Amino acid sequence: MTGTYIQTAAALAFVIFLIVAAGYMMRKKQTGSGLMSIVSYQSFGPKKGVTALKVGKEVLLLGVTPNDIRLLKTFKEDELDLPEENAFQTKLDKFKAIGAGKN
Repeated sequence: MTGTYIQTAAALAFVIFLIVAAGYMMRKKQTGSGLMSIVSYQSFGPKKGVTALKVGKEVLLLGVTPNDIRLLKTFKEDELDLPEENAFQTKLDKFKAIGAGKN
């Protein structure tokens, strides 16, 4: 009887491990550097807004509605002051440096 519970728990743990591993692999696949990345999005109501989409060396300003996506303007990458792609990591490194300086 106890052996059956152990086998069931081990099988359940294995299935949970497989689900977590598959989720990790999917996240790694999605965050890879692709051709396009969203720089910013500003909502103007339900399902309406403007987004800045970086495609290669250009930034496209797009108007988005439930029925339509329209190109509003195109910029060259060097014309805009874009936020860093890894801004969170840069801020985290600064906090670590501050913490290391206090100790």
